[in-house]
Amino acid sequence: MKQPIQIMLVEDHPEYRESLTLALSKETDMQVAGQFGTAEQALRHVQSLPPVEQPDLVLLDLNLPSMSGLEALPWLQQYAPKVKIIILSQSDQEADVLAAISAGASGYLLKGTKRKALSTAIRDVMVGDAPIDPSVAKFILNQIQTPSPKEPLKVALSDREIQTLILLSEGLFKKEIANRLGVTPHTVATFIKRIYEKLNVANAPAAVNKAYQSGILKAK
Repeated sequence: MKQPIQIMLVEDHPEYRESLTLALSKETDMQVAGQFGTAEQALRHVQSLPPVEQPDLVLLDLNLPSMSGLEALPWLQQYAPKVKIIILSQSDQEADVLAAISAGASGYLLKGTKRKALSTAIRDVMVGDAPIDPSVAKFILNQIQTPSPKEPLKVALSDREIQTLILLSEGLFKKEIANRLGVTPHTVATFIKRIYEKLNVANAPAAVNKAYQSGILKAK
């Protein structure tokens, strides 16, 4: 039997931590393995764990007392190199979004994200995707659509792959993309895998960035 995804919460508001724990407990493939109110507590805990007991994924707030989530992010990656980190924050500020993604966050969601979307994002991150809240995806687009010298790529994306890239740039999840394209989520996953391979990137923001910078996708 497959082990549940082990999730650690780093959030300074106890009520919100409890609501997250309750929501995630309803998912049979997820388990909250620890919850902490400060980054320092979380880092001490992760550092003390043997590799086999480290969390699979951390839901990390940015606005924490003392050490911020952004400051803690590289330390979490150092102590638990295989951990996936999703920022779960109230901040929709462009600087925060771009700084977190640049620092290696696996995804960026706002605290208003519904339980279903959150659980979907967690599963997507665990298979290598990088979900971005649709309401903040525009900031990434604003950043990557700024004029710059085009670097032609000798790759050919199919029409379906380009359509998939466009929907990824809008912050849609695989299931939503599948509904838009009238295909199965498995087929979308295949499109995304091919896109990553052809563009030689690791996640969705990098794929969209490279597509705009190379002229595969056009700024509106």
